Amino acid sequence: MFNLNSVKKFSLISIFTLLTAPVIAHNVEISNEVAATFHIEPNHNPRAGNKTKAWFALTRRGGKSIPLSECNCELNVYAVPRTADAQPILQPELKAIDVEKYQQIPGADIVFPSAGAYVLEISGTATDQTSFSPFDLTYTVNVRP
Repeated sequence: MFNLNSVKKFSLISIFTLLTAPVIAHNVEISNEVAATFHIEPNHNPRAGNKTKAWFALTRRGGKSIPLSECNCELNVYAVPRTADAQPILQPELKAIDVEKYQQIPGADIVFPSAGAYVLEISGTATDQTSFSPFDLTYTVNVRP
């Protein structure tokens, strides 16, 4: 049987564990048959006015990687809140990069103009028009001052 003190201790330990546990530094999204592992440096905590690198490890159904050379990809950055007819505030150039275990994946250097929330939207089609369906993936990023 639990007493009130042991419940309080368990609750405090649980909260402490949640607050001190490492944060997963990669986000995964899926659109049609394309999945993307997304990361932005450093540790998903970019600073306004500083150059940061964002990368997208794209994979098609079955787990095969999609290098940038096989994708007509585009990256748009929007400020939040975003209206339905909003224009991107940035359209960073995507470059093929090697990072961690990923080779020739889409990546971009981004300089966020100010602190706040932004949406990164990566979309693309297969260069051969057949190896994967068009995709559109979005990620929200909070930028520190």
